[in-house]
Formats: sequence, C-alpha cells, structure tokens
Amino acid sequence: MTLRLLQHRSANGTRSVIAATDAGAAFVTGVDTVRALATRAIAAGVDLAAMVATCGTGAAVDIVAALAAGELLAPIDHDDPAHLLMTGTGLTHLGSAEGRDQMHRAAAAATTQTDSMRMFLEGVEGGKPAPGETGQQPEWFFKGDGTTLVGPGGDLTSPSFAQDGSEEPELAGIYLIGPDGTPFRLGIALANEFSDHVTERHNYLWLAHSKLRPAALGPELLVGPPPASVAGTSRIVRDGAVLWEKPFLSGEANMSHSIANLEAHHFKYPLFRRPGDVHVHFFGTATLSFADGMRTQAGDTFEIEAPPFTLPLRNRLAVADTAADTAVYVL
Repeated sequence: MTLRLLQHRSANGTRSVIAATDAGAAFVTGVDTVRALATRAIAAGVDLAAMVATCGTGAAVDIVAALAAGELLAPIDHDDPAHLLMTGTGLTHLGSAEGRDQMHRAAAAATTQTDSMRMFLEGVEGGKPAPGETGQQPEWFFKGDGTTLVGPGGDLTSPSFAQDGSEEPELAGIYLIGPDGTPFRLGIALANEFSDHVTERHNYLWLAHSKLRPAALGPELLVGPPPASVAGTSRIVRDGAVLWEKPFLSGEANMSHSIANLEAHHFKYPLFRRPGDVHVHFFGTATLSFADGMRTQAGDTFEIEAPPFTLPLRNRLAVADTAADTAVYVL
C-alpha cells in the first residue's frame, strides 16, 4: 500500500506529520516534522514505513479539507533554511530537448546542432548506465535554499527584474544526509520548478540566472520506490478560466536518464554530502507552456496534478514590487 507523508500546521502553530494511504490518513504519534521522522529511521536502520509503524498513528485527518484550509506545508523543510539546498537537472526527459532547442535555435545556424541537443542526445545514449557503471552526466543547476521553497497554496513570486515567470511541472527527489555523509532518498514530491524562460532564451549561458527563482512542492511525499511512469496534467488558470492545459509525463520510463544516474552525479560532490542537510532535487520536465507561446501574468494560478499523488499543487504567480537594494559598500 502506497505511503505518503505530509506536514501539517494547525491554526495555533502546532506542527504534525500525517501518514496517508489509500485506506485513509492519520497523525503520526511523537514527531512534528518529516525530517525528524527520517532522522529516527536512519538511526534505527529502518525505512520510513517501518518507523511510522513504530511511532504509531493517532487521530484521523481529512487531507483534502486540510489542504483547503491552508494547513498543509511543503512535505520537507529545515529549521535552518541554509541547510536545505534546491538543485535540478534539465534535458532529462524524452522530448525535453524540443522545447529547449526551439528557444536556442534562433541563436544558431539552422544546420548547427545546439549544445542543448548534443547534451540531450548524450543523455539518451548514456543516461541509463548498467549497475556499477558511470553514466553520462546531465545538465545541472542550483535553484536556491530553504528560503525560496514554497509550499502548496503559496505564491511563486517573480523578482521585479525578471522577464518571465513560468511553470515547470515535474517530480523532485527529497533527501536527507545521514550522520556519516550517506544520502537517503526519503521519497519524491510533485513540484513546480518555476523559471524565467525569456532570460534563458536570450543566451543559454544565462540558464543559471533563469533558475534562481522560488520553487514549489506539492503537499505529499511519496515514500518508497518511485513509479516507473507518472502521467499528470499541468494548467494555467486566469480569472477563473483555464488559459492553457497539457498532459505531462515523468518517471524513468519517460526519461533519458535514470534517477540513480542523476543522484550519482549530484551526490558525487562532498559538498552535497554534509550530514544533516536536506536536498530537494528537481528531475526535469518535457512540458512547458512557454514552449507553446504562452506568457504568464501576475495573478495566474499554476495547477499541477498527477496520480499517485492524490492532492494537486496550486500556486499563484506574484511579482515583487521593486528590486532589493543591492548596493555594495566598502568597509
């Protein structure tokens, strides 16, 4: 039976963990965060499902009502946001090069293969190595830390200098680094890896700038081995009406890289194996409204849903009023 973990905060600020299955949902006894539950599991040498069973559960909870009431948080966080790192990989999905290549093609001769297409084809060829072999490394980017993590229902705020703010519907792996530096995958979550595609299109070397934006996680952490294929729907709602809608596919069956290969190339760096740190790693997507010519505006709502997640991820697009003061003073 599929286990999903959620983080709940009541009206008085009390935090709890919810364990949900197809049979229902209930509060987990004795833990207030998913990170605390995972820390106990690592110390005991058991998986998360076993630790939930050890802790036991209490009162039942209606997670649909809890989401509507704004009581569900992102399914992972950290007391010190600097110790939660958000990163990601691109060009990892079959077909994902098409939209990127459209963005970059204008900057290259029609007969020239773009760097994006070359990287995509290298991933198709070597992104799913056999066990024990080293696979092709993917495109990689830094997204932000815990201060830019947005939960379900929160605003995705685009900076005032941004040229675009668009959705990227995908899956994110959630990790906790153990005391000895071992990365533990806690599960996967539905995600919106919000980006600035106009900035990226100007020059692909600006990809790093385009990714320094907030990102949102759906309320559920899907525990255990991830499904081979995830089929969902991404849409934009404006003034109560659906402006754009399209299906998207994820999961290894629809990817040019295996999740293990993406993990190997991320966690090969000692910097990312610092005990106690949390990592949110976005696995990429092949579906973008921007590639279909859509331009978002403040007030639009992004909606992403995909079984086996039972709750959607909804976030409103906001735009910061002014840029922060970035003057540098010499001491």
